[in-house]
Amino acid sequence: MEVLVVGSGAMGRWAGRTLVSARAPPTDIAFADRDLAAASAAADAVGGRVVGLDTAENFDVVCLAVPMGVVREAVAAHADRASRAMVDVTGVMADPVAAMRDHLPDRERVSLHPLFAPENAPGNVAVVRDAPGPVTEEVLDAVAAGGNHTFETTPEEHDTAMETVQAGAHTAILAYALSAAGVREEFATPVSRDLSELVETVTGGTPRVYREIQGSFEGADAVADAAHRVADADGDAFEQLYEEAGNHARRNRGGNADDGTDGTGGAGNVDGTGGTGEPGA
Repeated sequence: MEVLVVGSGAMGRWAGRTLVSARAPPTDIAFADRDLAAASAAADAVGGRVVGLDTAENFDVVCLAVPMGVVREAVAAHADRASRAMVDVTGVMADPVAAMRDHLPDRERVSLHPLFAPENAPGNVAVVRDAPGPVTEEVLDAVAAGGNHTFETTPEEHDTAMETVQAGAHTAILAYALSAAGVREEFATPVSRDLSELVETVTGGTPRVYREIQGSFEGADAVADAAHRVADADGDAFEQLYEEAGNHARRNRGGNADDGTDGTGGAGNVDGTGGTGEPGA
């Protein structure tokens, strides 16, 4: 299988590594990026090669690992190079799926979102099989062979979820960090210590990746509104919010929100040069 990965950052390298390691003989993989040094480093890391963004070559599958804000343009620019299929690992789904439908109506189309930074792989990978076929199934088999858990979703469900688990979560963590400035470490409680570790995780990433997430998904306002509800509540109203929050948490884990038991169920360069960030951050 011949693969072109557009975007030579962390997620592009993850995609290349995942596809190469799952095949014997290895996949013929090429990287394209405006930053030729990044493309060369990615190719060296996975045993691939470098091609120009304007290459005339065709590939069985084109994998887009570009920033969320430029994915529509990337689909349009590289659709003709995908002879059989296109996939993306950008971290947003409605935009790439819609663009791929427009520009690749007769080819296989799948959108993926690895819900982790590449250095934390393997993990959960959200999947939209918009127009599946043998090539995209081979890609998904390679993702699963890398130890990842894939699960089906829709573009709408995915992007709505990201408003909470990415934009909302990051807002809450950064707001706590800003409000905790100047508090000595000796005053830490078990809860605040855990929050401080989350702050280090978020602020240890790439600012432009988090900026793009906040710009792509709503969710910050919902956290701000919830914080105001807590701040304004007293007495019984606070206890009701406390119980409401606990019920939401148990329900999200698959547990019973009434009895409190657990259930048994279960990014890139801003200038568009390549995916150097952590879409699953």
